[in-house]
Amino acid sequence: MKFLYLFVLLHLSILLPAQTILSGKITGEKGRALPGANVLLKGTYDGATSDSSGKFQFTTYEKDTVLLSVSFVGYESFEKKLRLVGTPISVPVVLREMANELNTVVITAGSFEASDEKRMAMLKPLDIVTTAGALADIAGAMQFLPGAQRVGEQQGLFVRGGSGQETKVVIDGMIVQNPFFSSLPDANQRGRFNPFMFKGTAFSTGGYSAQYGQALSSVLLLHTTDKTANNGLGVSLNMANAALNYDVADERQSLSAVAYYGNLKPLFALVRQTIDWQREPEFTGTSLTYRLKTSSNGLLKVYGMYSDSRLGMTTQAPLASETRTQIGLHNRNAFTTSTYSTHWNEGKWSLLSGFSYSRNEDDMTFDGNDFGRFDERIQGRTVLTHQLKGSNTLLFGAEVHQINLRNAVDNRTYDLRDTYAATFAEAEVYVTRAFAGRIGLRAEYSSLLGRYNLAPRLSFAYKTGEYSQVSLAAGQFYQNPDYRYLYQNPNLNFERADHLILNYQIMKNKRTFRVEGYYKNYAQLVREITNQPFDANPYRFPWGQTTNGGSGYAQGVDFFWRDQKTLKNVDYWISYSLVDTRRLSEQFEVAATPTFVSTHNLSVVAKRWFEKLTTSAGFTYAYTSGRPYYNPNNEVFLADRTPAVHNLSFTASKIMSIKGNFAVLYVAVDNLLNTRNVFTYRYTPDGKTRYAIGPQSYRSFFVGMQIMLSKKAKVTKDDL
Repeated sequence: MKFLYLFVLLHLSILLPAQTILSGKITGEKGRALPGANVLLKGTYDGATSDSSGKFQFTTYEKDTVLLSVSFVGYESFEKKLRLVGTPISVPVVLREMANELNTVVITAGSFEASDEKRMAMLKPLDIVTTAGALADIAGAMQFLPGAQRVGEQQGLFVRGGSGQETKVVIDGMIVQNPFFSSLPDANQRGRFNPFMFKGTAFSTGGYSAQYGQALSSVLLLHTTDKTANNGLGVSLNMANAALNYDVADERQSLSAVAYYGNLKPLFALVRQTIDWQREPEFTGTSLTYRLKTSSNGLLKVYGMYSDSRLGMTTQAPLASETRTQIGLHNRNAFTTSTYSTHWNEGKWSLLSGFSYSRNEDDMTFDGNDFGRFDERIQGRTVLTHQLKGSNTLLFGAEVHQINLRNAVDNRTYDLRDTYAATFAEAEVYVTRAFAGRIGLRAEYSSLLGRYNLAPRLSFAYKTGEYSQVSLAAGQFYQNPDYRYLYQNPNLNFERADHLILNYQIMKNKRTFRVEGYYKNYAQLVREITNQPFDANPYRFPWGQTTNGGSGYAQGVDFFWRDQKTLKNVDYWISYSLVDTRRLSEQFEVAATPTFVSTHNLSVVAKRWFEKLTTSAGFTYAYTSGRPYYNPNNEVFLADRTPAVHNLSFTASKIMSIKGNFAVLYVAVDNLLNTRNVFTYRYTPDGKTRYAIGPQSYRSFFVGMQIMLSKKAKVTKDDL
């Protein structure tokens, strides 16, 4: 009987598969044991959980090759192939922490991120509309950040010694040809887009990604929302316009539509103007946004807008002593863009493609003479991103633009056509959680110039503590010369700027401190040789011989402090910029500081939410030091300075109910103290008479209301 029992056991051991004992210890990168980690052989029920010392052990009857998988909350999963032959196997496992805003360095040099919570947002769309003095304008709010200059008589975003043409506005990767309303003599035009169209804003003051080009100084990146609220019909009434908006959404798609009409005559009757209006601005327009979730991973977004405006004004003629010039403008602007995004292979691959078309036409006359402008841009873009192990990414893409331009000057028409193409590649590598780098390369071609360029970009960041880090960015940036010069000389080369930026940032308990130093070298700038005295007329059309012999530099330091914690319901920030810059370009006789640059810029922004009053209120104080202006009676070129500009502004928004419908009442006052600010001075051609250029109105106010006519609509303090 005993013999039979042994015989059965022997044959059972032959029939049953061999057992393998798997064991090991699970720790973090710093050697700390990780208890409670899940250990599993993929495709089986065999596994275990690590004990208090991080150890695990289990037995399996599997054979040949298996995949061991280990997971733990807050850490990246671990996988390893094992070959089982029946002998015990010990597997030491070291897990790496997942990337998050506390344990992972973020490359921040030259960039104010406000789109991704993990990347430590600085400004959100909410901040834009509640910032006093910004007048709910995106570019207006950016001017209260360090690095930006406030230039009251010109449109555009001026950054670190750069002109308004050196900054590009980009929506979902697509360059916007006309982000501002049409320029007028000595008037700062606002942007065309509603801040709430966008889920986030990234303002780069330099050293930006290889994904973007044609900007010597800066890019403003705007990312549209993926879905709108289901708020139904709404009405907006204010002192400038009336609008209807309709928002509807379900699980797969959403639609937002806006139609508006505006006339500034009633507002100007109450707010005294420094401009002699012959016809107050009158405008109408519409926009439509459609979003469709094409699959669980795919999203299609289409946005289109059209606006039509007319105005007439009389201004000082820049070429005559006593003459006034009559200006008439009829603007028609259309812009449409569509993007498609998707991802696959568990998010390891993603695609973003886009197409846009813009068309802008200005029927403009100066004393009846044709100074009309026309531009058109068609562009397509594709970006492919591969997510590698350890949060590392590899990105590459291409874009093509077809640009058509026409400009009339004294009834003579100039036109040109340019095909601009670019390819780019960029890798973001996390050597450790505390050290990361971004390396990029961009290649560009312009058919108009008949030239290529190659622009390397580098960024690095090192985490100096749990809440602090340092970043470094460097690179080359190219841009086509001002098209006014290309009308006369299409053989010019790209203009170039080389950036070097060093940044330190600490964020803790809703407080942010940031300091950034930079140096920018300008090369290949356009110089115009006229062999005539300097012509300070800002509207002149170039006619002299042009070369790429210009150069320059800009250097300085920026400070930023934001505190959302110390005072209850109070959010405030302070920004300061110091810039030293000189350039030899355009008509400049010698290297000098450009007229749009102020050495010192200071902003103090404060907001408070009053719970019982359901009201948000805020103040902004802005200081800008004097800027250079041309004095023909001074032998030293651009040596004179304007007085400093001071501006104190106020804004408030109140949530209320009107017959059961949600409503928001808002009021804004610009230049509360009625300071007689001067932006620049100009002289008549004989050099005897100086006249000041200031704001359209020294002190202005604005009142309006938004009413939601749907019972589904909700408004909270987070919407203000």
